[in-house]
Amino acid sequence: MRKIYLFLPILAGIMFGSSGIFVRTLTQNGIDQTTLLFLRFSIAIIPILAAIFLTDRKLLKISLSDLPLFLVCAICIIGLNLCYNESMNTVPLSLAAVLLSLAPIYVLIIAYFLFGEKITSKKLICMALAIFGCVLMTGVLETSLKNIPIFGILSGIGAGLFWAVYLMASKKSIEMGNHTYTILLYSIIFITIALIPFTDFGQISSFVSINPMLTILFLVLHSTFSFALPYILSTLSLSYMDSGTSSILLSGAEPFAALIFGLILYGEIPTVLMFLGFILTVTAMMLLTRKESVD
Repeated sequence: MRKIYLFLPILAGIMFGSSGIFVRTLTQNGIDQTTLLFLRFSIAIIPILAAIFLTDRKLLKISLSDLPLFLVCAICIIGLNLCYNESMNTVPLSLAAVLLSLAPIYVLIIAYFLFGEKITSKKLICMALAIFGCVLMTGVLETSLKNIPIFGILSGIGAGLFWAVYLMASKKSIEMGNHTYTILLYSIIFITIALIPFTDFGQISSFVSINPMLTILFLVLHSTFSFALPYILSTLSLSYMDSGTSSILLSGAEPFAALIFGLILYGEIPTVLMFLGFILTVTAMMLLTRKESVD
């Protein structure tokens, strides 16, 4: 494996970690949640289609039996993005990213109850460490509960749950012979169509009118860097490394990038305990993901 390919999932994680910059900027300029999602997904259709045409046009073919799982994936992507956007707008970016990265824990729990998959002692330890790390990151041990945006934390947890269900549904679809690009393309086409009635095109027009060239470029970058390109890079990395290695690198890079962006752009300076919680949670999730790749 060439070492240069190790940077693909790391770069994808950094791009995912940049989501908060775009979300907060658009929200502050009067773009509501559903309109923001419409912009993100409708524009993302173009680079994902380009990726398919550059790799294999046969990936456009689907059967009717694929549609139910595509629909589940679409619902999960909407839920994930709504919850994650709300979390990024109300809690530090690093905390929002860490709460999202708890998805593997939810996968383990859901798989245990639905499919009877075994949860080992090492997995339990990793889960406990990750949860304790999140508790430290919320600042609950240092500040009053009244100062903690509970809704933002619950939104982050919800994002992780939707991400977990998406992972399981997309994995099942892949086992049925579908490619990640195919799943993504049709899922976001469904989402784009569904969001049209709830999209405020007046908000889009007002935002673009501020400075057409810069705002259109910003919207393209938002959709490309926070959604389409990270998925393409992480999928491309699977051609050169196993899924476990890819997910480990991505899960470590995303919260770290969010921490740096939050620190530099928004002055979100973590306390010693919060930073310790960040390191503890990311380390636990990386160990958990590594273990899952071996089992």
